[in-house]
Amino acid sequence: MSLSKLKTIFIALFISGLTIAIIVNPKEALEASLRGLDIWWKVVFPSLLPFFIVSELLIGFGIVKFIGVLLEPLMRPIFKVPGVGGFIWAMGMASGNPAGAKLTARMRQEKQLSKIQAERLVSFTSSSNPLFIFGAVAVGFFQDPALGILLAAAHYLGNICVGLTMRFYGGTDDELKAENKKSLPSFKVAFKELHSTRINDKRPLGKMLGDAVISSIQTLLMIGGFIILFSVFNKILAIIHITAIFAALISGGLALLQISTDLSIPLITGIFEITLGNQLASETTADLIDKVIIASFILAFGGLSIQAQVASILADTDIRFRPFFIARIFQGVYSAILALLLFKPLYLNLKEEQPTSFPVFTMGYNPEWFTQYWTPIVQYGPIITICSLLLYVYLYSKRHLGNRLL
Repeated sequence: MSLSKLKTIFIALFISGLTIAIIVNPKEALEASLRGLDIWWKVVFPSLLPFFIVSELLIGFGIVKFIGVLLEPLMRPIFKVPGVGGFIWAMGMASGNPAGAKLTARMRQEKQLSKIQAERLVSFTSSSNPLFIFGAVAVGFFQDPALGILLAAAHYLGNICVGLTMRFYGGTDDELKAENKKSLPSFKVAFKELHSTRINDKRPLGKMLGDAVISSIQTLLMIGGFIILFSVFNKILAIIHITAIFAALISGGLALLQISTDLSIPLITGIFEITLGNQLASETTADLIDKVIIASFILAFGGLSIQAQVASILADTDIRFRPFFIARIFQGVYSAILALLLFKPLYLNLKEEQPTSFPVFTMGYNPEWFTQYWTPIVQYGPIITICSLLLYVYLYSKRHLGNRLL
């Protein structure tokens, strides 16, 4: 029997088994589904929507092209990607997953990236946003804001390490070499590119804004579906003891690394879903340094839920998913090692100091600094989500149903 047929049989059996498990455990499946929905409409949707809309407008008005030209001397020698990669990297860090993949896919569709460059870029622009790391994980789960500095440093330095690793992916880039021979760009060249991009986009401002809203909300609806699906999937795996079986298998590896085996179930859970994995890790009785190492790995790996979202976004392009997946493993390892190395200088030493002696960038040590940002998102998130969905329905019906009536 061919490999393709075996794959078909496996997928059919897997989906059938999952369906039966959901039917047999309707209460647990509903609770998991509601939990995923709660995360999506309270936090994910309201926090990502503004970034997605603004990103679409920045691309349409040519500002991304402007930034890209200016960042060419930095991004090409270091990461072997065009200057627009700097914008995508910054937006990916600010807004979180899967913004880096969405913007990379858009730049590939705009022909501003080659296939290899896009695969390099998407590999190191996938990250959690600072608000999630500091607000949800450090303050919400670990009840220790000082951990946010350590987790964020390990996470974003891990991104850089992945970028430096993936610059060797794809071999020699002749196109890149040819472009590197050009003179350094200036503001004049950058402004020329900005102006030409704006002129070439014939859409009026109203249509451009409407397209940005519709495209952003469609992407967020897809993300919400994946969050709910993997929340249910994770719960079903726990009910039928698959999670426990996998946890038993990796306990030996954790013991070999001198990490508490109590973290095996949180690790397996985090491989599927990042939020629940970090929550479970924070609730174990393991040593704090072990919890931090596992939490850093989970944050960097991103969970199969986020990776499924990225795979869905990349499916509209010729960007392959495999390099992205391999890069997530690299970043998980890098971030875990960095968390171990930085635990003393960025956590223990800072905890010994008086809070008043901390520099401005360590304001995260104070929980009140996060609650003024995190609490409003959770509190008003559902209202923002509902209003945005109503706006989406209005714009979509006006655009499509209006054209049919005419």
